[in-house]
Amino acid sequence: MARERKFTDEELFKSTKLLLIGDGYDAFTFSKLASMMEVSRGSIYKYYENKDELILEFLMYEMNRFLQEFNELDKNGDFQTQFSIVIDFIFKHSEIHQILEIISQIPKKSPNQVISSNQAQLTGYYRDMYKQFQGLIEQGKNEQVIKRHLSDAIILGMIFQTIAIPNHFGIPRDEWVASIKEILSEGMFQRD
Repeated sequence: MARERKFTDEELFKSTKLLLIGDGYDAFTFSKLASMMEVSRGSIYKYYENKDELILEFLMYEMNRFLQEFNELDKNGDFQTQFSIVIDFIFKHSEIHQILEIISQIPKKSPNQVISSNQAQLTGYYRDMYKQFQGLIEQGKNEQVIKRHLSDAIILGMIFQTIAIPNHFGIPRDEWVASIKEILSEGMFQRD
């Protein structure tokens, strides 16, 4: 008779996310994860050979969830409408910035086939996400809302970096997001 698993994938990934965002990739260990989940390290090792295998599985889960929700957004309307929807979405999923950082920390070459396969799939998710956001920027340029000479990479970097700006003064979230939208879309200088 097979032994029953002591945790679900969702519980495992939730704890993995908390540890990765709180402590970072380098400090992440199965010992800390097992302690947090109140299970033995061995129960995690039954399913994952090492931390990279688990972290990649978690990252694929997160990116898949993020892209699935992003694909369900209403993509109709002009650029300004879609821009507002996308900024709200990004701030709803503000941890995506940290998750994307973790992707770059995982060693690229591994003899483990599962890790190699998952890295390739994760790269595909990342490219899909980038293409979709780049499509929005292109729409803004076509509608002559965004200056055509500005680099898509810089615009996307600015949008994603706004998530990482710390709110040290405790500005209410709605006001914070509205101010960032205004700065991104209209700048910070007064116009005559």
